[in-house]
Amino acid sequence: MVDVDKLDSLLRETLGAGLTEVVVQLIGPIGDRAGERKQHDSARAELWSWLSSEPVVQAQPALTEWVAAIRRTGLIEGSVMRTRAELTKVLLVLRQLPASGIPLPVFAESVLGDPHALDEDQRCSGLVLKALAAIYQAEPPADAQKRRTLWQQAGIADDELSSTVLAAGFRPAGDDPVSRVLRYCAEAGHAAALTLQQVRYAADLLDPPQSVWLVENPSVLAMALARFDSRCPAMICTSGWPSSAGVLLLTTLARKGSTLHYHGDFDGEGLRIAANVMARTGAVPWRMSSDDYLAAVADGPPVGRITPAPWDKDLSIQLDRIGKTLSEERVATGLLDELATRLDGRALCDHAQQ
Repeated sequence: MVDVDKLDSLLRETLGAGLTEVVVQLIGPIGDRAGERKQHDSARAELWSWLSSEPVVQAQPALTEWVAAIRRTGLIEGSVMRTRAELTKVLLVLRQLPASGIPLPVFAESVLGDPHALDEDQRCSGLVLKALAAIYQAEPPADAQKRRTLWQQAGIADDELSSTVLAAGFRPAGDDPVSRVLRYCAEAGHAAALTLQQVRYAADLLDPPQSVWLVENPSVLAMALARFDSRCPAMICTSGWPSSAGVLLLTTLARKGSTLHYHGDFDGEGLRIAANVMARTGAVPWRMSSDDYLAAVADGPPVGRITPAPWDKDLSIQLDRIGKTLSEERVATGLLDELATRLDGRALCDHAQQ
């Protein structure tokens, strides 16, 4: 074993320079490896903390699994800087999804400034698809067809006609075809099935209603029409995960000043759909609290895999504890009773003003 102090003294006596100076002259500056490693570990920890706390991740807790998977994979080329730059692009994309049924190159150009940024061979595309698989509880796509299906579920599509949304109780003042269809259906107590093409033409709906009531299941909308007929308030059915047409209609109404009230199923997927709709459209929960669940839950199917509900931290805990699905249909009568009370109150207000 070499005595470092003796070697240093010997070098100073013979060469006039200590051990450190000699090593620097021979191989260059000596770095503080321990300090550099500590700094790198700190930067990496800060990266994962940043990713976990991003609003798009916080708003859709299903993405926590995606964050964990990325951490397990590790840094891109061992670099914190490269990893953060790539993830920043991915988060930009996720903030804009679901899209409104536009082609993938057009979407990529509008969000990332490059029509090829989300091509199949791009790392960003792969990370986004893994995030979408986590949101929609799908297997990571293994082939081109499955990738297209996942993009379509997120509102990336070329077809303006197959994407539809159910709407009832809307009475826009315009004389364009879509406004007339909505108005005629409302007066007849019917729902209108609008295509993405029609919603795009109706993007400038005049005088949108102050409140719009969103439900997850078509059967609940059918119950509302059967009860209220031509008096049905403005309602939209997402039919599960919202379509491109649905997202465009909801974001248009929100931009025009409507307050969107959302209700859906109390189960694992229902909570993920609700979180997605609220995060993307600014909708607020409507009778979707843990108290609402506990007041009505009875026997039902298993809830499936549960992720947190950002609007009520106790809700996922109660679903996990009880383990029973509370379908929207089971509480539909209570939802419609509330709408009836609001309609009666509005009628009394209108009568008083006359």
